[in-house]
Amino acid sequence: MTTATSSTAGTPTTDRVQLDRRVPPFGGFNLTYLGIELKRKLRNRRTLIFTVAFPVVMFVIIGLPMRDQQLTATPLSQGGPSIAAYIMVSMAMYGAMMSATQTGAAVAVERAQGWSRQLRLTPLNPLVNVLIKMIAGMLLGLLAIVATYLAGAISGIDLTPVQWIATGLAAWLLAGAVFTTLGLMVGYMVPGENAAQITSLAIVLLSFLGGLFYPISTMPDFMQVIARFTPVYGISEIAREPLTGDPFAPLALINAIVWLGIFVAGTVFFFRRDTKRV
Repeated sequence: MTTATSSTAGTPTTDRVQLDRRVPPFGGFNLTYLGIELKRKLRNRRTLIFTVAFPVVMFVIIGLPMRDQQLTATPLSQGGPSIAAYIMVSMAMYGAMMSATQTGAAVAVERAQGWSRQLRLTPLNPLVNVLIKMIAGMLLGLLAIVATYLAGAISGIDLTPVQWIATGLAAWLLAGAVFTTLGLMVGYMVPGENAAQITSLAIVLLSFLGGLFYPISTMPDFMQVIARFTPVYGISEIAREPLTGDPFAPLALINAIVWLGIFVAGTVFFFRRDTKRV
């Protein structure tokens, strides 16, 4: 604290009192805070069950019995992928999506507990706080993908190194970006006790409507139209292209970009509305 004084006839008077608060580098971003956020998620057993254990269990129950059934016209003996590989990628994406949206639920709980007000009293930039939560959520999503892929590799799923890496990175980055912003938007929009239920229900519904667990070509015609407008469609089609060998679909990329833009805009709007009250 600095005090400016002036002297008149030998008597000092205080003109003003100014509080100086040094802003930390990078808005307060640091690995210690990121580590704390990640540890909080790893200690949450319900989160681990739904984001890590559930995809692995569903792959073992549904996908594993189909490891000898070919997915494309290329036979398994000639390097063609199996239906089990398709389900493995889908379940890994589901785990990444669930992990990403739980970031928003955590934000909503902190708002309800008054933690957002406490953070506003610190030099930490609010956007950096959101960014740290996003990274922690994506790291947990990466854990879900690695666990599911490890289960697939142990059970005999045969893919090329390019297919393993390309499908995994696409599932992680695309699902993490799109659905983290969805979770944050919901987290800043609704009360803390409702955010987790809303996001979990949204993921389940969007996964079935968007064809995450099965090709949309098997749906009725009107459902195929609906599927192409869901946020799951674009990211799932792009993530599975290295597996299925389908040509690049510009509509899938446009879908992912548009929904990411919508969720980012919604997050910014509700974030600003919330911080005005803090």
